[in-house]
Amino acid sequence: VALERYNKMKGSAPERLVSGSDDFTMFLWEPAVNKHPKTRMTGHQQLVNHVYFSPDGQWVASASFDKSVKLWNGITGKFVAAFRGHVGPVYQISWSADSRLLLSGSKDSTLKVWDIRTQKLKQDLPGHADEVFAVDWSPDGEKVASGGRDRVLKLWMG
Repeated sequence: VALERYNKMKGSAPERLVSGSDDFTMFLWEPAVNKHPKTRMTGHQQLVNHVYFSPDGQWVASASFDKSVKLWNGITGKFVAAFRGHVGPVYQISWSADSRLLLSGSKDSTLKVWDIRTQKLKQDLPGHADEVFAVDWSPDGEKVASGGRDRVLKLWMG
C-alpha cells in the first residue's frame, strides 16, 4: 500500500533529495538523473538545521539557526516564503499529513503552526519551560507532540 501511494505521488518524475548545510545553503538533487545538484537554494543567514519534503512532494521546508522557517518549491527549489516569529534558532519542523500545515519547534521554547496556503502563523503553542527539540504530527493531523530540554513530552490537541 505504501509503495502504491509513493508511486502514485511520484508519477514519472525522478526521485528528489534535499540537503541542508552549516554553510547556510541547501541543494536539491535528482540522483538518478545527475550526480550534481539540480539547484542551489540560498537565503538562510545561519546554518540550516533541518530540511523536510512535504508528504505530497510539492514543498520543501527548512529550519535554521537564523530563527526562520523557509518554504521552497519542492520541484524547482525556488524560494516561496519565509515564516518569521520564533525568537530563537528553529531546531525541527514537521508536516501535517495533508501538506497544508507546518509545525516548527525552537530554542525559544515554543511550537508554531504555519498555514501553507496563507503563508501565515496559524497557531502559537507556548508551554515548554525550555528549548523544544522534537516535534511531530499525529497521522490524523488532529494532534502534535513535542519534547524538549525541560524533559516534558507534550501532546497538543487540535
